[in-house]
Amino acid sequence: MRIYNPTFGMAAASGPTVALKPVNWATDAIALISNSKPNARELLAGIRDKLGATRKIDNIEFLAKNSASQPAPKDLIEAVAKKYRAALLALGD
Repeated sequence: MRIYNPTFGMAAASGPTVALKPVNWATDAIALISNSKPNARELLAGIRDKLGATRKIDNIEFLAKNSASQPAPKDLIEAVAKKYRAALLALGD
């Protein structure tokens, strides 16, 4: 079986350029976002524990969407963008 990506090689639509700086995984604030499915929180808790072995975890926080079947609300996305340098998302089941 061959699977083809019909968008491969096509230029992306242009938009505003945003300057990004690298995430410092040792110190930057991180959002752990659950999609509210079973076991997503547990998966994120395990990631937080692993990160805690090499860094302080006081600025790693759990967040959640209201429903796995809906996109994240605009206010949640804006809050994450303002407060955190990185976000990890868990899809449980």
